[in-house]
Amino acid sequence: MKTKAKKENIANNNLNTQTDNILKGVVVSDKMNKTVVVSVSRFVKHLKYGKFYKINKKYKAHDEQNKYKTGDKVEIIETRPVSKDKKFKVVYK
Repeated sequence: MKTKAKKENIANNNLNTQTDNILKGVVVSDKMNKTVVVSVSRFVKHLKYGKFYKINKKYKAHDEQNKYKTGDKVEIIETRPVSKDKKFKVVYK
């Protein structure tokens, strides 16, 4: 679920950007050091036929303390690239 971050949420987490995309998802892998893979689901409507269907996408997110484990529900926020694939940071559990 894509939403715009509020300034007070970002201020509480000491992030330096004003508004970025926040995604909610579930951790599906925590085997990498300081990295988790988060699966984000979206429910969209087909343009022509009107049927609703689910789209899953996986994002690699930075987890500095390795505290999030498989199955945890987390929120990730878009940040500057940390590596080739990591462009998100875990914000909440």
